[in-house]
Amino acid sequence: MQSISNYNLNHKKIMYSEIRFHLSAEPEVEVLELDEVDTDIDKEKNLVVFNDDVNTFEHVIQALIEICNHTKEQAEQCTLIIHYKGKCVVKTGSYEKLEPMCTAICDRGISAEIA
Repeated sequence: MQSISNYNLNHKKIMYSEIRFHLSAEPEVEVLELDEVDTDIDKEKNLVVFNDDVNTFEHVIQALIEICNHTKEQAEQCTLIIHYKGKCVVKTGSYEKLEPMCTAICDRGISAEIA
């Protein structure tokens, strides 16, 4: 019986020393470096024009020509897409470039947003 308790006692000492060893070891630290900052501002945005039941084809075509510098053909094609699909990306670029265009289109009573 005495040999069993010595065994248990010795076993506990071994376990204690293993735990102590693991606790005293220094943790590994992985250093991550950020190479490039990907912000939402840097991404290209879309100027989207939406269909409505108020504005005429000619009004939308003229707005796209004057505001977005579209050719007559581009403006006509975008207007047809707006009419049949409900919306169309009429211009892409930075937010700073598209914001004045979006405001000008909306000022003419045409629904638009930057997405």
